[in-house]
Amino acid sequence: MEGTLFGFTEAELAEFGVTFGLGAFMLYMLFIIGELAWRSKAGKLGTFTLFFVLAFGMLGFVAKNIIQKLWGI
Repeated sequence: MEGTLFGFTEAELAEFGVTFGLGAFMLYMLFIIGELAWRSKAGKLGTFTLFFVLAFGMLGFVAKNIIQKLWGI
C-alpha cells in the first residue's frame, strides 16, 4: 500500500487532477470570458472575438487529450 492514496497511485491522481481539474478550470475561464463580454457590451462580433482569441489556447489542450486517447499514448 506504499505510494497510494485512497487506493490510487500518484500517477492516477495526477492524471485525474490534470484531466478534471484543468477541465473545470477551463469551464470557469469560459464563464469569465462570457462575463467579460456581457459587462463590456461587446456585441456579437466582439463576443465572438473574445471567445475565439481567449479560448483558442484551451483548444490545443483539449485536442492533445483527444489525440492521446485515440492513439493510446
